[in-house]
Amino acid sequence: MMYRLIFINIILLVLGQSLWKAGLSGKELNLSFKTLMGLIFNPYIFIGLLIYIVATLIWFYVLSKGELSLVYPLQSLCYVLAALVGFLFFKEQIPFTRWIGIGLIILGAFFVSLKG
Repeated sequence: MMYRLIFINIILLVLGQSLWKAGLSGKELNLSFKTLMGLIFNPYIFIGLLIYIVATLIWFYVLSKGELSLVYPLQSLCYVLAALVGFLFFKEQIPFTRWIGIGLIILGAFFVSLKG
């Protein structure tokens, strides 16, 4: 159950970040009230915020039941999924060295998840 919730949380976090990325695409950002309101009421940003709220509630539950030394390192799989989303949906170029790093994250999460 715990791993399933962590997986759902990872999906929601990356989905929220991806929506933010889409909502910020082509935007000129500055620290003005108008810009802030435009961001908050951008549908991609707003839905991303709602998804983050749900992810945070799930994370609270996971933290209340699991060991921090286990569940937090598993959250690093967010980086793996985000890289895949960047590559597949945002057409980002990922250099070979970054793929190696992504592989190491997966390997690290595997070892963290082992019992004993």
